Amino acid sequence: QGFLLLDEPVAGLDPIVSHEFYRLIRELNRSGVTVIMVSHDIHCVTRDSTHVLHLGYGHSYHGTTGQYMSSELVASYLPDRNSGRGRP
Repeated sequence: QGFLLLDEPVAGLDPIVSHEFYRLIRELNRSGVTVIMVSHDIHCVTRDSTHVLHLGYGHSYHGTTGQYMSSELVASYLPDRNSGRGRP
């Protein structure tokens, strides 16, 4: 039923408007529209995506959201509570 391509769609929006935007996107997706979105917001990506393509720092990764969240690539971005290391 078509697709929607978005590049950082909530950049600069306040949290209330962003929440409403994502609600509308989920509704479109449930109606059969494929949504392809570029985002730096890992919370949005992991909450609303079924698949992830991650490009950055000379690495690439693709797979389901669950596979992505358990990958070493994501672990490298999350702070290590014991060492204080991790990418911002």
